[in-house]
Amino acid sequence: MRTAWRQFRCKGIGSPVVARPRTPQGRARETHRRLKDEFPVARCELDHNSPFQLLAATILSAQCTDARVNMVTPHLFARYPTPEALAGASLTDVEEIIRSTGFYSNKARSLVGMAQRLVEAFDSEVPGAMEDLLTVPGVGRKTANVVRSVALGLPGLPVDTHVLRLSRRLGITTETDPVKVEYVLNPMIPPAERGEFSLRLILHGRRTCFARKPNCGACVLADFCPSVGSGEPPPTMTDAQRGARSSASSRRTVEPSALSTSRKRTAKSSRGVPS
Repeated sequence: MRTAWRQFRCKGIGSPVVARPRTPQGRARETHRRLKDEFPVARCELDHNSPFQLLAATILSAQCTDARVNMVTPHLFARYPTPEALAGASLTDVEEIIRSTGFYSNKARSLVGMAQRLVEAFDSEVPGAMEDLLTVPGVGRKTANVVRSVALGLPGLPVDTHVLRLSRRLGITTETDPVKVEYVLNPMIPPAERGEFSLRLILHGRRTCFARKPNCGACVLADFCPSVGSGEPPPTMTDAQRGARSSASSRRTVEPSALSTSRKRTAKSSRGVPS
């Protein structure tokens, strides 16, 4: 009976009965398995035809929706189809093209700087090595991992706001820094599948596990998610907090006894005083 209670059937998929995952590694693997069934085809939603185009689109996607970026990039790539063309672009012209994506001044400088770096250091090609990508203006680890995993067929696990949120909610990690989260997740997922794992977490975050009101009733991960119903990961207690809690508990245990003794003394004194 106890064993049966600890087992479940994957909702809506007809998977065989399996044990509930109890470790971060187990939850990561089960999340990966189920989201493969939920999203058999995981593709990047930024439209592109080359690593250069994906790199530019990913830079534009900061604080902007993929849909908006996809509205802007056709005009940008028609006007500047190659790194050489974009490297010689006027910042003012690029700003006007990408204005609707937000933060257009910074993004224009990043785009032109990115193109110039590709031309000067990498023969106008997008490099594959992480250390090389990180020397390109506008490129951090997330952008580099997007390009590596999607356009270059290399291992890469981009950690965006959805991956960060879901990995904490699912109890896979308690880290809040994207780079640290990437390092935690990498050993849990086969290198060739890290990019698709990230894409599926992003899709799940956009369609079900919303930031404000997650739709737990429709979630295929709800039966083992420690945050189900709340949308927030269970709080973790530091050693200092545990010590404070223990001290408070001790005080609560002692104080009633002391209070009882005090009341007895008061009662005795009252009986000894004539009315």
